[in-house]
Amino acid sequence: MRLSTRIALVVGTVVPLLVLAGGALLLRMIANDLHAQQDAHLRDRAAAVKPDAKALLRTTAKDRPAAEEARQRQLFTTALDVGIRLDGPGGTVSGGPQPAARVPLPAGTRVPVTVRADGASWRVLSVPVTGSKPGAQGTLWLFSPDTAAKTQRDFVRRRVIAAALLAAPASGLLAWVATARAARPLRRLQRRAGGLDPRTSAARLDHTPTRITEVDDLARTLQTVLARYDEQAARTAEALATARSFAAAASHELRNPLMSLGTNFDILIGHPDLPESERAEVLEDLRREHGRLLGLLVMLRALAEGDLVEADAFGSVDLADAVEDAAADLRRRHPGAEVVVHASGGLRVQGWEPGLRSVVDNLLANALAHGCTDGRPARVDVSLCRVQDEHAPAAVLVVDDRGPGIPPAARAAVFERFHKRPGSPGSGLGLTLVAQQTALHRGRITIQDRPDGPGTRFEVRLPLTGTWDTVTATLPLLRRDWLTTGAGEPQSFHKGGS
Repeated sequence: MRLSTRIALVVGTVVPLLVLAGGALLLRMIANDLHAQQDAHLRDRAAAVKPDAKALLRTTAKDRPAAEEARQRQLFTTALDVGIRLDGPGGTVSGGPQPAARVPLPAGTRVPVTVRADGASWRVLSVPVTGSKPGAQGTLWLFSPDTAAKTQRDFVRRRVIAAALLAAPASGLLAWVATARAARPLRRLQRRAGGLDPRTSAARLDHTPTRITEVDDLARTLQTVLARYDEQAARTAEALATARSFAAAASHELRNPLMSLGTNFDILIGHPDLPESERAEVLEDLRREHGRLLGLLVMLRALAEGDLVEADAFGSVDLADAVEDAAADLRRRHPGAEVVVHASGGLRVQGWEPGLRSVVDNLLANALAHGCTDGRPARVDVSLCRVQDEHAPAAVLVVDDRGPGIPPAARAAVFERFHKRPGSPGSGLGLTLVAQQTALHRGRITIQDRPDGPGTRFEVRLPLTGTWDTVTATLPLLRRDWLTTGAGEPQSFHKGGS
């Protein structure tokens, strides 16, 4: 059922009820006014008749029939248009319109009351009559027929009912017309929204304000819903692309290690009498390949998580804690390595804690893997401090190694997926993950020569908490396809030399 029809039915029902309720109140007020007029008339007649009633009682007490008859005529003449009944010691005298003598009358009433009998009603006033002589006491009753008041009340009642019957269709029709006219913008909005199909068309709701609050609010809600649908559809497409890329990259990169594992297993199974030295060599090869497979899967998963991270995963992160924890883990895994940390406390960034920790872990692991020369134990120098960047303060993380360094011409390639130098034990994804997370946090990363000797310096700059727009507004601006297409040059990402 249409909204205009519903409103018309409601109005067509409510308005007659309101008319009837108002009519009942009006009828009550009219009845009170009519009774007040009748009562005032009865009191006036009572004041005029009471002296004649006293005189009649005195005459009756003296037993003077001729004078008593004259007094009765005088009493009835004075009463005019009201009925009268006088009860005294000598009997009852009555005349004019009044209920039958068998109808009981309320005794001792000082105000007019209504008496009903035989389908008729009267307003009745009783007045005590007291003479100065003994035997001249009685009660005077005055009666006013309620016919005229009843006629007026019936007239008003019929008019109220007629008005209610007329108001039902008239108010329903007017409500239907007004509602149908008011709902035109809503119907236009419905037609525009009904023609949209987000699955097949990029067209979206174009709404011109109508100055009708409900319609404009509904249009904005629909636009918000469609925008969220587009965002979720884009995120779903990203997730599907990331999943496909993960599967493709994993299948491509895992093929050779798996084939090598299979070959080694064939050797062990096919040659049970293999010399112990050769068996140990095959087992060591299996261990290395297993470690390589595990590391590759971990890195691929980390890249996928970075591509799919949502804004609500971001929070305030203390970089000094992340650096100290990463250095402690590195010392525990490699007791012979020397890791020197100089970190300023209180440097907090708005970020994804697992992503920031992966930045530090991979920079330290890269420095350890490539900073060992001539068989000497590797040394990794880490510093974290606060600097004033171009427009706002930033945290600067510096990681120095003492390796052979990276030529300027090769620095652009180290962040590409699966790029690694010959003989490197890594997966070729560590620095790609560093670049991804740096860009995701609106930071910058540069590669330089170590200032005080051979080696490489990685410098990461991240904006401190409160120095950049909200993460929700920022994330959609950044590239989120590192696993899909590789590193390249994302927004706010730089590679440079010394």
